[in-house]
Amino acid sequence: MERHGLSQRRACCLVGLDRSSLRYQCKRPDDSAVRQRLRELAALRRRFGYRRLGWLLAREGHAMNHKKLYRLYHEEKLAVRRRGRRKRALGTRAPMILPAAINERWSLDFVADGLSDGRRFRILNVDDDFSRECLATVVDTSLGGGRLVRELERLTTERAAPRVIVSDNGTELTSGAVLRWATGRLDCRDRLIKIGLGARNHGDRRSLRGESNGDGPAKSSATAGYDRYAIFEGASH
Repeated sequence: MERHGLSQRRACCLVGLDRSSLRYQCKRPDDSAVRQRLRELAALRRRFGYRRLGWLLAREGHAMNHKKLYRLYHEEKLAVRRRGRRKRALGTRAPMILPAAINERWSLDFVADGLSDGRRFRILNVDDDFSRECLATVVDTSLGGGRLVRELERLTTERAAPRVIVSDNGTELTSGAVLRWATGRLDCRDRLIKIGLGARNHGDRRSLRGESNGDGPAKSSATAGYDRYAIFEGASH
């Protein structure tokens, strides 16, 4: 404008630009703290996408809409990489502490089998690790995160809520529905156990027919080979 001696009004009229657009100054707030926490959570939960990381941020008071969350997630280059053929747990393995009282720790796990006509079905088992009591056995052809939340709501209503809920990293147990249910109730942590001992996260995992090879409880098909387990830890009683 100075070069051609034009006013701002005349220059904007010639190029078809609104003057308010020319004068606009970005007022985007500083998101450095949110970005830092997003990177930390993504490092802890390596297989979580931006939606589940958003639930973890919201639980800590960093609520935002999905568009801003995805923009920050994309700008920080936190996209989940495709899994390779070998599944190796990353991080520090910590020993599992044995429970000392009833309702101190519950274990969740799935087992699966098939009917004579070939249809598959799954069973959700919820056990008290101290008393070895089976708190719930839910059988269905489909058991998603929403169904799991309803069963946990029923159990925590009928009994005292546990201090710790232990599970593997199955998709149902780390779904958005479970994370939403845990928000405000429990603290979700990620721990590791020794490779090859995935059955340790469930005290009494046996096959549906009661079979065993003599080397310990059989692993369920849903969690065989897992060496990671998630912990949902609540306030002490």
